[in-house]
Amino acid sequence: MYNYLDNNLFLHISNKDLPVKKDGKKRNYRKIRQAYNNTKGTSISERPEAVDARDEIGHWEMDTVVGKQGTKTVLMVLSERVTRKELIFKIPSKSQVAVVKTLDKLERKMGKLFAETFKTITCDNGCENLDFEGIENSVRNKGKRTKVYYAHPYSSWERGTNENTNKMIRRFIPKGIDISIFSCKQIKQIQHWINNYP
Repeated sequence: MYNYLDNNLFLHISNKDLPVKKDGKKRNYRKIRQAYNNTKGTSISERPEAVDARDEIGHWEMDTVVGKQGTKTVLMVLSERVTRKELIFKIPSKSQVAVVKTLDKLERKMGKLFAETFKTITCDNGCENLDFEGIENSVRNKGKRTKVYYAHPYSSWERGTNENTNKMIRRFIPKGIDISIFSCKQIKQIQHWINNYP
């Protein structure tokens, strides 16, 4: 389909008419500042092969979707690698505290099912994800509730499911929009739409 569009085989339809790939411009990676690995967390290169191969349910990718510059409210998005199930949470800030509190609340709600459901979580090296102990440690007992792995800097393809979901969220919440104006009910409706997408 994209090749047909790029070769002008459809009259009056181009990439700018698509929800994704609107301008066709490639990103200039030379302008990006140097990134540093999270040296304290576990690298994605140590993640088990079964997770890479998507052989087992229970391995998730996590990211945040930010709103208008100068606003604090963000979305925390969890994507299951096999089933493509999505969980979207509206959180008050892009901070380690907000991310850990959201996972704590989810664990309290799910009980011991949390550890069975979230065997691993893979995220980027964003400042909000750096508290790996807070993400991994259970609030119900002294043990671990999950294992977190960190992708390599500027390697979004290592969390491809999550990145594609974020693009779908942008259909409803474009860049530059204040996320705080959306109710939790509206966020759940977006989650429902994504989870029931053919």
